[in-house]
Amino acid sequence: MTFLAVAVMAQVDKGDVIIKNGTVITITKGILENTDVVIQNGKITRIGQNLRTPSGAKEVDATGMHVMPGIIDAHSHIGIDAVNEATNPITAEVFTGDAIDPLDLGIYRALAGGVTTSHAMHGSANAIGGQCETIKHHYGSFNPEDLRMEGAPRTIKFALGENPMRVHGEGRGIQPRTRMGVEQVFRKGFSEARAYMQAWEKYNNEKNTNAKAVAPAYNYRMQTLADILTGDIIIHCHSYRADEILMLMNVCKDFGIKKLCFQHVNEGFKVAPELAEFGAGASVFADWWAYKFEVYYSTAYNASILTKNGVVTLSLIHI
Repeated sequence: MTFLAVAVMAQVDKGDVIIKNGTVITITKGILENTDVVIQNGKITRIGQNLRTPSGAKEVDATGMHVMPGIIDAHSHIGIDAVNEATNPITAEVFTGDAIDPLDLGIYRALAGGVTTSHAMHGSANAIGGQCETIKHHYGSFNPEDLRMEGAPRTIKFALGENPMRVHGEGRGIQPRTRMGVEQVFRKGFSEARAYMQAWEKYNNEKNTNAKAVAPAYNYRMQTLADILTGDIIIHCHSYRADEILMLMNVCKDFGIKKLCFQHVNEGFKVAPELAEFGAGASVFADWWAYKFEVYYSTAYNASILTKNGVVTLSLIHI
């Protein structure tokens, strides 16, 4: 019988460990038999055969077991106290990182399954939702700061299709009620952010020479959209249909936005060359679709087709 041993530090404690004589599944160097892995201060420092045990390190005998890197969940709602700020089609000012719950039992369960890192995302109620947080899983700490992944890129959640239409158009009688209304939410938001940037640029150019220059009112929502325009934030967009995927790429082209990753992207195989040309990423359900009408059509070959067309693609698990 083959067992799976995942090298994770489940506690905040970052003591030294050596895992000995395992079958190590690497990402870049294939499978290594009878191999040791040294972990010091919570980080892998050496991989090889017959490595010396660091002083004070705990030894784990992995003979007959497999050792692999921790799984990264690219689309998760784990460890956050709230998912949707469903009060406006644009809520770019909110941040899931402000609501991290370090005692979420899901973190414990994820660690048990080998998931060590998650992209804890805002939900899909809004055309432009909130900013997301990348967390490193620890269980047993009361401090949310222990979970934040240092140096992780800034990201934000967008959504196409039924969800923002249902929540705002059908639920509150405001735009967007249709798929073309979703597009206009994007265009209006980015146009306002561009004007906001120009107002600040004008003020910064004048403030040292014009004593009467007045700074524009600071607006965190507009500033976040401006940071998308300048490439400081990556868009991660909930998506299913090919026509809407093309629509968002066209919007981004018009506003000079290049950092874009589509989530779910069930009909991505229909527009794989266009995704590759744009340089968009694809975070794809491996084998899940047809659970509602707009997700009716897909294929188990979606990720394969995207990859063969040059799209950076990964399979998505949804926690």
